[in-house]
Amino acid sequence: MVDRWMRRTAGVPRGLLRFLVLKLLTEKPMSGAEIVEEIERETDGRWKPSPGSIYPLLASLQDKGYTNESPTGESGMKQYMLTDEGRAFFEEQLEFGQKFLKKLEFLAPILVGGFQFDINHENLRNVRGSAKRAVKSFIDLRATFKDSLTKQDAEEIAGILNDCSEKLERIAQRIKEK
Repeated sequence: MVDRWMRRTAGVPRGLLRFLVLKLLTEKPMSGAEIVEEIERETDGRWKPSPGSIYPLLASLQDKGYTNESPTGESGMKQYMLTDEGRAFFEEQLEFGQKFLKKLEFLAPILVGGFQFDINHENLRNVRGSAKRAVKSFIDLRATFKDSLTKQDAEEIAGILNDCSEKLERIAQRIKEK
C-alpha cells in the first residue's frame, strides 16, 4: 500500500530529469537506455525514468541544439552527445541543481521524526536540529565540490560519514534490542 501511494504522490521535481540527463551527457555519449540504467543505478533502484519521459526529452534537447546523435556504437543503439551549446546550457543548469539541493534541507527534520507515527517527539527535538544541521552542512559542502575535491578530501568525508553511520547503526540495534 505504501509503495502504491509513493508511486502516485512522490513525483520527481520539475526539471530534475533534464538536469540529470545533461549531467550524464557531460561525462560521455549515452543512449536513452543507458541514461535510464544509470539513473536507476544511482538511485539504488528507487527511480527508473520511463521511456515516455526520456525519449521526448532527448528529442527536445536535440531540437534545441543541445545534443547531437553520435555514430551508433557496437550496441547499435542511438547515442546522444552534448554540443558546445548544450555544455553552456548545462553550466546554467548547475544553478538549478544547487537551488534544488538547498530545498532538500527541509526534509531533514521530517526524516527524523517530523511526521512519523508512534514516536516520542520530545526526545527527538535535539536530533531534528542536529539532522538539519548535518544535511545543510553536506549540501553546502557539495556546492564546493565541483573540480576542487581532492582524493584526500573525499577520503576524509567518506571516513566521517562511515563513522557516523556505524554509530547510528549501533544505536538503532541497541534500541531494537530493548
